[in-house]
Amino acid sequence: MLLGTLSYKTKQFFVVLIKLSIVVGAFYFIYKKLTDNEYLDFNDFTRFLSENKSFSVKNITFLIILSVFNWFFEIVKWKTLVDSIKRISFKNALEQTLGSLTASLITPNRIGEYGAKAAYYTKAFRNRIALLNLVGNMMQMTVTVLFGIAGLIFFKLNYNLDINYLKVSRFLFIILLVVVLSFFGAKHKTFNIKGNTLQKIIHFIVYLPKTVLVKGFLLSVIRYAIFSFQFYFLLTIFGVNVHYSNAMIVITSMYLLASIIPSIFIFDVVIKGSVAVYLFSIVGVNELTILCIVTLMWLLNFVIPSVFGSYYVLNFNPPKNTSNT
Repeated sequence: MLLGTLSYKTKQFFVVLIKLSIVVGAFYFIYKKLTDNEYLDFNDFTRFLSENKSFSVKNITFLIILSVFNWFFEIVKWKTLVDSIKRISFKNALEQTLGSLTASLITPNRIGEYGAKAAYYTKAFRNRIALLNLVGNMMQMTVTVLFGIAGLIFFKLNYNLDINYLKVSRFLFIILLVVVLSFFGAKHKTFNIKGNTLQKIIHFIVYLPKTVLVKGFLLSVIRYAIFSFQFYFLLTIFGVNVHYSNAMIVITSMYLLASIIPSIFIFDVVIKGSVAVYLFSIVGVNELTILCIVTLMWLLNFVIPSVFGSYYVLNFNPPKNTSNT
């Protein structure tokens, strides 16, 4: 590594520079997303909120509590996963979860989260930490897919959903092809993710304690229930008269469709907004309401936590090689 040839003070300077760049970059992208959103003008957004009489202190407090619980269970999940290879405190899990959120905010599909979490550990742990982060994300994605498929089935049964079955068949064929190629790649050890063959990744997951996998999956379900209910609660705040079960059909479908579209994470709000507008228009909810709700969900569950995460990024110190962390 080039940094290995530099003096201690020079290394410290570069570390501080990197930390500042991450925080400034995250805040800049948040600012640009709010002010230069082609789908939702920021003035229209603030005006819509101010004109809504139901947006009381009580409701705001409840929404923030839901966001706190959302990230609380994510932190507990991360602690549960890491504890399988090394015991860490809740405070450590909090720092790593929120710090990595801020660091990964502007990277495609939050890929930067893997490196950010691994940076909290010495070289001996980093490979396993990256794999544990992959496991955690796979758990959350599995929950999204399971609920999303059920939601889409009920959506099709209850609403006139225009589906191009030819395109869907092509999409499923591509997924099947990728799975088959991945299987043969793993068998011949030619497919790898950052030095780990798919076979090694599967082996790592299989040999994780079953209690860790079960607890992690249940925590993912709890998180999903919290932020999906938060979306429904925002619908009721904005005067959308829809039964909870009907709302969940659309919400679960929305999260599934939005999750399978690759994106730069900062534009996740745009993708979810586009998908949500289409799906909720079928059930008669206007575009402005849905775009405002999606933006609020983004602010509550990612922007605000990333602001707190910036504190941990600025106070981050690389682990020493002699340390156990």
